[in-house]
Amino acid sequence: MLAVCLHKGAVFLRDQPRPRRPDGFALIRLLCGGICNTDLELQRGYYGFQGTPGHEFVGEVVDADDSNWIGQRVVGEINLACGDCEWCKRGLGRHCPRRMLLGILKHPGAFREFLTLPLHNLHRVPREIPTMHAVFVEPLAAACEIRDQVRIPAGAPVAVLGDGKLGLLIGQVLKAHGAEVHQYGHHKEKLRIAATLGIDARLRKKAPAAAYDWVVDATGSSLGLVQAAKMTRPRGTVILKSTVHGLVGIDSAPVIVNEITLVGSRCGRFEPALKLLRRGQVRVDNLISEVLPLKQASLAFRRAAQAGAMKVLLNA
Repeated sequence: MLAVCLHKGAVFLRDQPRPRRPDGFALIRLLCGGICNTDLELQRGYYGFQGTPGHEFVGEVVDADDSNWIGQRVVGEINLACGDCEWCKRGLGRHCPRRMLLGILKHPGAFREFLTLPLHNLHRVPREIPTMHAVFVEPLAAACEIRDQVRIPAGAPVAVLGDGKLGLLIGQVLKAHGAEVHQYGHHKEKLRIAATLGIDARLRKKAPAAAYDWVVDATGSSLGLVQAAKMTRPRGTVILKSTVHGLVGIDSAPVIVNEITLVGSRCGRFEPALKLLRRGQVRVDNLISEVLPLKQASLAFRRAAQAGAMKVLLNA
């Protein structure tokens, strides 16, 4: 089978045997995958990664212990937890210290013709959701995680820093649940997407200081946290969504003096994301830049890394 591989910054294709399906796992045929900023960071050396990336995907189950799954169109949670440790027993498998991460840590990713995941990681995709839209379930679940972590009252102003793919998903999720979203970004064409979705879109260079009780950093930049902290009122909350390779420098004194709460936010539950897509409360069609075949993965990664690019999809 064909598999995409990363090695020392290079993206290339390799012919590999179809993976063996362990007990309790499903063998999944890739239908479509999405390149995200984390994949680009892995290419740049994040986690010292080498191997097959990809954790945003839609596939079809071709083999499983439970035959009811065969033929089902699925998406999959990326954390493969041990199931036995203290964290897993508390229902926090996403923080299992022995976990593997699809396409990130110790488990080959989805950018290959066939992949494996535990059956309990899978979620059926409702027929109302097109395959290319279902690719967004994983990042949309990460956007939904904010609501599980932080209580934001309906009607409250919230600043979302970043007009990229994740930022625009976060803006839609918070708006769908009643927040007054102010989306800040550098790119007028991306901010226009936010505006067409009914979100108040603003340029980041005009962002006010100490103006919000809740600020989400989805810039993907090391400077995002600095700006987010400046925009937050005393005793306000900054939600951190950026995954940046390297250290982030910030003057901690204003954070301490103003008693600002920093909330790290990562993966989320898939159920609310699927519900939002099925109901049409989140739109992703305008977040897709290009669709390329798996065999053109090297070109796809280059396109995804271009300034202004949105989601680049890989079709198997």
